[in-house]
Amino acid sequence: MNIGPELIVLLVVLLYLANSVKILNEYERAVIFRLGKLYPRPKGPGVILVFAPIDRMVRVSLRTIVMDVPPQDVITKDNVSVKVNAVVYFRVMDPQRSVVEVENFHYATSQLAQTTLRSVLGQVELDGLLSEREQLNQQLQQILDLHTDPWGVKVSSVEVKHVDLPVDMQRAMAAQAEAEREKRAKIIHADGEFIASEKLSQAAEVIGRQPLAAVLRYLQTLTEIAGEKNSTIVFPLPIDLLGALSGKRDG
Repeated sequence: MNIGPELIVLLVVLLYLANSVKILNEYERAVIFRLGKLYPRPKGPGVILVFAPIDRMVRVSLRTIVMDVPPQDVITKDNVSVKVNAVVYFRVMDPQRSVVEVENFHYATSQLAQTTLRSVLGQVELDGLLSEREQLNQQLQQILDLHTDPWGVKVSSVEVKHVDLPVDMQRAMAAQAEAEREKRAKIIHADGEFIASEKLSQAAEVIGRQPLAAVLRYLQTLTEIAGEKNSTIVFPLPIDLLGALSGKRDG
């Protein structure tokens, strides 16, 4: 069976058209370069035609990208060496600028995030790094977003995930925390003693105005001691109380 030249040309055209048809998902856009010049606007989603070699297509995803920032060696403002890693959430807002303005926006954003992380965290002390995490995240996000905006990339969030402290620093912080707890415990105990002494002073004034009140108090204390079923009870009596009782008896 002989195939005529017309049929061969038709097959070549059909094959060319089949290779020129591209299907883009809902979250994808195609940046087209026609004879080396940027096409006015990105194409997609759906079915588009790309006529090679006249056209060159770069497929760009518009979904949010989650990028892990590898652990960075950071020296804080108070000269403490720590390792810090983070995660960056960003997405492409302008597909054309993300292709034209930067060679590889994903790699460029990663490198920028690493240098910004070391720069920003190196300006705070260790206590601020551990306690002011939310403020640092916002500062990192604003700086990254400012630098990636010319690339058509929007940084939506930056989260510092983990701060790895040296072992000796962990021990020092544990000792400091224990000392703080002991300090609070001593302060609470001293406050309790102070309040108790004030109440005892008030009680002594009341009992001093009524000598019989002291007798009743001693009898109540004796009753409490007797309830414990001790074999021997040593019960002190103040001389003033005996004098008061003898004075009453003489009267």
